[in-house]
Amino acid sequence: MVLASLLEARTGQHLGARSWRVGTVLKPLLRERGLDTLEALVARIVHGQDPELPGRVLDMLLNQESSFFRDAAVFEQIGDALQAAAAAGRRPRVWCAACSTGQEPLSVAMLLDERGLRADVIASDVSDGALTRARAGRYSQFEIQRGLSMHRMVQWFQPADPDWTARPELLQQVSYRRCNLIADAPPAGRFDAVLCRNVLMYLSPASRSRAYERLAAAVRPGGFLVLGAGETVIGQTDAFVPSARFRGFYEPAAAAST
Repeated sequence: MVLASLLEARTGQHLGARSWRVGTVLKPLLRERGLDTLEALVARIVHGQDPELPGRVLDMLLNQESSFFRDAAVFEQIGDALQAAAAAGRRPRVWCAACSTGQEPLSVAMLLDERGLRADVIASDVSDGALTRARAGRYSQFEIQRGLSMHRMVQWFQPADPDWTARPELLQQVSYRRCNLIADAPPAGRFDAVLCRNVLMYLSPASRSRAYERLAAAVRPGGFLVLGAGETVIGQTDAFVPSARFRGFYEPAAAAST
């Protein structure tokens, strides 16, 4: 299948169980381009008739499910860990890999501000469309209510009928960039926390192994990796081991053995 091959070649992700959604997800794009079938869409891609089309298709096929403070207990533990890093006398650095439309890095920024911490928060994604939305910080009423208390919503967002937008003082706390986890170098420097949640599960085993190696190189000694609730490094890689300090988090194996 051309679309599945395109997705894997550009991102390392497999369609897998999501293949049934392709027709539904791409239907708006078919209408926009005046096409009747997926076959016609594929033909345009194969023949290079629409240079922007592959990128649009990828943006729509990628799973951009996200919400604010997703798994609240995990965020509290992230706050505890970064507070410990700050107590060691350094400004914590956080990388939100696969940040989707920005709810995760903005949640980190809010959490750190509430704890009186200043940190460098870098967020990345392979999707240009997701990054455009993240940089704008604009969310629907449904999105803004998912995970945000009324207090946080009023403090950090302002109405932009019918949506809500993040206040400039929140947006400026996060730096966004495009990054393909299996093909691009990670952001420069090393991090106290790397959040890479609910994306590695979609990679092929070979691509997942490469991603773990890159992530391990990005975590500084004493730092940690946070995966999604249904993900684990156990049986997946030797680059990380479970953290003895923070339950459910992972540390680079090289740092843990020293």
